Amino acid sequence: MIRAAPDWSVEGRDWPNREASAFPQHDGLVWHVQRMGAGPRLLLLHGAGAATHSWRDLVPLLAQHFEIMTLDLPGHGFTEAPPPQEMSLPRIAARVASLADSLSAPPDIIVGHSAGAAIALEMTRAGAAAPQRIIALNGAITPFGGAFAPVASALALACCNPFTERLMAWRAGLPGAVEQVVAGAGSRLDAAGVDHYRRLLRTRRHVAAALSMMAHWDLRPLVAALPEIEIPVLLVAGAGDRAVPPGQADAVAAHLVKGCVKRVEGGHLMHEERPAAFAALIQDACGAGA
Repeated sequence: MIRAAPDWSVEGRDWPNREASAFPQHDGLVWHVQRMGAGPRLLLLHGAGAATHSWRDLVPLLAQHFEIMTLDLPGHGFTEAPPPQEMSLPRIAARVASLADSLSAPPDIIVGHSAGAAIALEMTRAGAAAPQRIIALNGAITPFGGAFAPVASALALACCNPFTERLMAWRAGLPGAVEQVVAGAGSRLDAAGVDHYRRLLRTRRHVAAALSMMAHWDLRPLVAALPEIEIPVLLVAGAGDRAVPPGQADAVAAHLVKGCVKRVEGGHLMHEERPAAFAALIQDACGAGA
């Protein structure tokens, strides 16, 4: 059954790290936030179409060394959606930074996956956050171009058609559909991982937010401003990522003052496939030990 929006008592009935969840109201939205651990403040930002479940196995490991905060981006998961025109990169980055400040949790470190990496960089570029470092996992930072340009244009048009979100939500319920999307990104998840994506993709609000986010995404100003970001940025590129070509990390690093690329095995969702390895990688990058 297609639902209007995820319900905490239904889609969230056994949500990963559920005991750490809270629902603060800020900047006109009710947010889903998870917090645990103690130490340097580490903010985890998921990518388009995901939610806090993306960090489900990584968070408990990192919480042994850090004070963790992760959240569902606007319209994603269990966070309310703003109007579509407010789904731009600068607006989302400003909202996330403001939320962290309101919870007395300005991040010392930001880890962003895919589009979450662009949000982390925009928060820093705009002066909305002042992390000591950023770790980008398969960061989607380069603007759409070449073969992807028609896709971006199609998304912009699709976002204006409410039927599109219904169609995509219905499609996610077909046998093997979510597994096919995950495999297309170069990854393979266990049954629980697939199920969390399926639950969310069967709700119109979550699908609409992912579409709206991509349709209103303009990365060109951020790319032009990359030389202004002076903190260390580690760009972790999965060799098997089929969603964000690994070579894009080199292009981004070339524009950063302190950009560094680390190539690893794995697809687009590599942190979900090998959480222990990525917990160790993040701890090492932050000097927190393995």
